[in-house]
Amino acid sequence: MILLQSPSRFLLQILQDRVLSGDKGVDIDCHTVEFDDVRYHIQFSTRNPKVMVLSVALPLPSPEAILYDGLPLGAIEAIKAAYGPVVQILDPPKDGFDLTMKINLTKLPPDEEQRNAVLTQIASVREVVLGAPLKLLLKHLASKTVAPNVDKLVALVHRPNESFFLAPQADKVTVVYPMRFQDSIDIVLATSFLQEFVEARRNASLNNAPSCMWSPAPPLELKGVSSDALNANAGFVTFVVSPRHVEGKKLDKTVWSLLTFHAYVSYHVKCSEGFMHTRMRRRVESLIQALDRAKSDAEKLKKLVHGGSFKRLSLKNDSNSRH
Repeated sequence: MILLQSPSRFLLQILQDRVLSGDKGVDIDCHTVEFDDVRYHIQFSTRNPKVMVLSVALPLPSPEAILYDGLPLGAIEAIKAAYGPVVQILDPPKDGFDLTMKINLTKLPPDEEQRNAVLTQIASVREVVLGAPLKLLLKHLASKTVAPNVDKLVALVHRPNESFFLAPQADKVTVVYPMRFQDSIDIVLATSFLQEFVEARRNASLNNAPSCMWSPAPPLELKGVSSDALNANAGFVTFVVSPRHVEGKKLDKTVWSLLTFHAYVSYHVKCSEGFMHTRMRRRVESLIQALDRAKSDAEKLKKLVHGGSFKRLSLKNDSNSRH
């Protein structure tokens, strides 16, 4: 299984190149898009080559998701805690974007290892922003408490017009994903993949992993949720996260894994589909080669049978030939 990486490779490469370029630089004004429709607008100016303006557009939220000034719960606080004086949030953000930040590269730490760590963190802005409410709830789980002023069921954005749900309690957090796919083949493959995923969790080597369940119908935790939010054509996946899964350094890994679970499944569904197409093409090619060999053998046999010429002699010609 392949896990998606948190930093945007494109954004990280631009940041590293700009840091290494010294005081020289060129104007940069480019757009890039990541999976689940997270968009970036990156700007550098030669007048101030060490300052980057980064705008981020998040997936379009579903009706049940609650945002604060266009951002998930705790996103502003998470940005300030992660980046400190390096990043300044611009208000209002640029048109068409949910967040605009001014990043001053002259304020990066002088130590190379620390500097690269900050750059990687900046390139992981998707995780910092979208994962902020999830991280907040799981931090309270680590201390076996429930975050104050939080509903019994929280909807978090992870894809355009789609949410997943958290039911926080003091001793566990239940995470439920309505799994939706557009392509009919993807639906079949995803359903099979998820059932095998749940079955693999029963392996003794995975006893420490969060418990996982799949069902074709909504679980009880989603009672009262609107029917549109429960329109899942590949069933529902439920994880039960306990305090031991979010202790210390496990927290960030758990947040990213939960935040990108649907993308993780989609990636492996497409890989499975591509693998089967490759197998099918190879099988067709082998059948064509077998037919070509059979055709060649048939042509050789035909030449062998019809290749010689025979002359029929009459009785008169036969008697003449004897004389």
